[in-house]
Amino acid sequence: MASLRDIKKRIEATRKTSQITKAMNMVSASKLRKVEMKFKAFQPIKNKIKQLLEHVISTNPEYTHPLLESREIKKVGYILVTSDRGLAGPYNSQILKYFENLIKEDEHEFIVGTIGYKAYSYCKKKRYPMLNKESINSRDDIKFIDFQAMSRAFINLYLSREVDKIVMIFSDYINTITQVVRDEVLLPITNLIKEKNMVSNYIFEPSTEDVINQLLPIYLENTLYGIILDAKTAEHASRMTAMKNATDNAKDIIHKQNLIYNRARQAQITIELTDIIGGANAVN
Repeated sequence: MASLRDIKKRIEATRKTSQITKAMNMVSASKLRKVEMKFKAFQPIKNKIKQLLEHVISTNPEYTHPLLESREIKKVGYILVTSDRGLAGPYNSQILKYFENLIKEDEHEFIVGTIGYKAYSYCKKKRYPMLNKESINSRDDIKFIDFQAMSRAFINLYLSREVDKIVMIFSDYINTITQVVRDEVLLPITNLIKEKNMVSNYIFEPSTEDVINQLLPIYLENTLYGIILDAKTAEHASRMTAMKNATDNAKDIIHKQNLIYNRARQAQITIELTDIIGGANAVN
């Protein structure tokens, strides 16, 4: 059985750990509020760009573009969105597990682009073919320029027919308790509504085709940015929940160790009293 000193040290160490996890929980909660506001504020912009693109395409429904056409899939490009740091519960492991199951079911060749150090180190360790040679940080203060080069590189691969499909794998934020890993096809673009007469009596300068050619990359990059904001919100929610659970577990451990400490102390006092009484009786 552990000595009283060892039990006391264990209680003190657990208490210090609980203070750290509680502080991390509060920091994650603060970051979650900020990024959640940013994510919600971005949705109208993203939807407006999509609506604008749909309206322009509706003027010429027969118009085709390589980014809008589905073709025979020979090679798939995956974009994994994870965090740079751990201590976020199952956030990273679920995404990587989902990716592993996806490539096992899909027998096509693939190339991977990663956002976040966890995904980069995992794919590098597995020696998967990668688009980015260095880790693209998934920092809390997300900047569009961080992943712009990778998104454009993937678009160029798709246009040059080196990749026939681009899929993003990320954790979708539902609420602070629930985050669901899912995949979304980035290319080809198949979620645009093509209806006739959505926009009429408009004259485009330059031509409609030129406007569409300008809008499509903007739409793709904004879609990617929206997904990364979604993933970052899910990351902070997952870390906040993990740190709260860690704090609660630490409190439970402290409570149990206090009981063990009190019992051991009581047993030691009883033994000492027995020795004193026995010695007194022997003297008498």
